[in-house]
This record gives sequence, structure tokens and C-alpha cells, in this order.
Amino acid sequence: GRQQPVPEIMAGGTGFVISSDGYVLTNAHVVAQADRIVVNLTDRTSHRAQVTGADPTTDLAVIKIDCDGLPTLPWGSSKDLQVGEPVMAVGNPGFSGSESLDYTVTTGIVSALGRPLPIIRESLANDPDLARYAIENFIQTDAVINPGNSGGPLVDLRGRVIGVNSAIASSDGHYQGYGFAIPSDLAKKVAGDLMEHGR
Repeated sequence: GRQQPVPEIMAGGTGFVISSDGYVLTNAHVVAQADRIVVNLTDRTSHRAQVTGADPTTDLAVIKIDCDGLPTLPWGSSKDLQVGEPVMAVGNPGFSGSESLDYTVTTGIVSALGRPLPIIRESLANDPDLARYAIENFIQTDAVINPGNSGGPLVDLRGRVIGVNSAIASSDGHYQGYGFAIPSDLAKKVAGDLMEHGR
């Protein structure tokens, strides 16, 4: 009759700094149901973070760390993308116990634009009222994206963010040549709303 303690589960993902005063953009599914969020920066410092706001209908979230003077990535415009354009995906695919695969960059091309995959709608299946507002208009790329890359930036060759890595199409949960990113024009707008209004 005694309840067993629930083991602590650690999960990980990627994000990127969008303002020098500590706002970080990531996927909503990366921080969903988290009791504690820790951001590890490339200078090897760790910082506790709080969720500023999350939008499950676009799978985006903004978190905040208590830090100033951080370098940020510039935004590019996803409306200017063309199929065949080279891109790079940045992230931490080896989070699960492997320190050797953090801060990884992979390259590929834009394979397609405007993919209307039901990824977000399926994740919101328990809330059909919310699911009908899902915005699914993904950039498809063949740059290697694995589960720990979620929330990381997809950048053009000038280092400008043109997407937020979000999902893969796979039969076993690992990369099979199809990665999907949220367009930067949508991500920038949602991030601004989350920072200003929390929703």
C-alpha cells in the first residue's frame, strides 16, 4: 500500500539566446512539464531558467536566465528562403549522457517550404479546442536533426536564424533525412509576444 517514489527524469534540448539580457527561445515541448530548467551556455556556465511564456500551437517557448551582455544570433527572414539553399542546424543531439556531442553543427539544404505536417495537432490531441489553432507550416531540411536538436536554430550561411528546429520524420525516433523547422518569421513574432505578454 505504500506509494513508490517517482524517479526524477532528466530530458534535454536546445535553445538560443534572442536578447542580451537572457531571453532564450526553444521549443514548447522541450520545457513542457519541467519542474526545473537549467540552461548550459557555451562558456560552460549553468543558469537556472524560468518560463516566460509558451505557445503549444506553434511549439515555441521563451525562457529567461539571470544574465546580461550575452551574444545573440541575428534573425533572417524565412520568406526569402528558396528550395536548395544551404542551411546549418545547431544543437545538442548527444544530450543523453554524452558530453561529446554538445554544440554540434550539421549542414544540408532546404528541401521544401510550407510543409503542413500534423505534428503539433497530434501533440495536442487531448485538447481539440487548442489543436485547431495549431500553425503548421514547416521548413523541411536534410541537415541532420536528432531529438536533442529540438529548439536549436536553423541558420543560413551568414549565421542568420531562418528557422527553429522542431521535429523529424522517422520510424525509429532518429534521423532519416527529413527534419522540420518552424519558420523564423513566425518564431520571431511569437517570441516577441511571449516576451511582452507571456502568451
